[in-house]
Amino acid sequence: MTDLKPDLVIFDCDGVLVDSEAIANETLAGALSEWGLAMTGPEARARWIGRSMTTVEAELRRELGDRLPEGWLEEVEARDFAIFRARLEAVPAVRGAIEAVQAAGIATCVASSGSHAKMDVTLGVTGLKPLFEGRIYSSRQVARGKPHPDLFLFAAAEMGIAPEQAVVIEDSPAGVTGAVAAGMRVLGYAGDPLTERAALAAAGAELFEDMRDVPRLLGLG
Repeated sequence: MTDLKPDLVIFDCDGVLVDSEAIANETLAGALSEWGLAMTGPEARARWIGRSMTTVEAELRRELGDRLPEGWLEEVEARDFAIFRARLEAVPAVRGAIEAVQAAGIATCVASSGSHAKMDVTLGVTGLKPLFEGRIYSSRQVARGKPHPDLFLFAAAEMGIAPEQAVVIEDSPAGVTGAVAAGMRVLGYAGDPLTERAALAAAGAELFEDMRDVPRLLGLG
């Protein structure tokens, strides 16, 4: 063991626990194209990765106005959930990383921009939800989502652990920015080829590409 070992590891969900980014952004881009804003999945990802859908909605309503129909978010989520249930998978090797952290006596939780309804589906389909039961936090529980520190500070407070004793695992610049602002060390997962590596590093993350490296990066041997 080394002094790298934290008391708490906070996992982001989309792109860190579950491989949902491509699915969600393709769905969002397809829906927006139907409603008059031409966009590709990679473009949607670059613009909004790590942000809450309430943030996305606010921006879109400014751009599209009445072209964005009432109930648009529920429609997009319904499309997402159907695809998630059919083919969503966990991020490679993440289950082993979680279990190694927990076996070392380190507390764990999830802090995501996604809703609890979304995480019920994504973590449920991939079989990861039991590993975090009762310790799953959403940006909808705080005043400001990522890139603000509110969600990370809320999660640490709920877990009863000081922010400086927590490590966050993130894959988005917005998430890294929020975690750094909360005074937490951040590991930036860059295993996805579309990861904004330079932006993650610039925001203050220590980059890694394989979830099997997490125990070593946490000083667990």
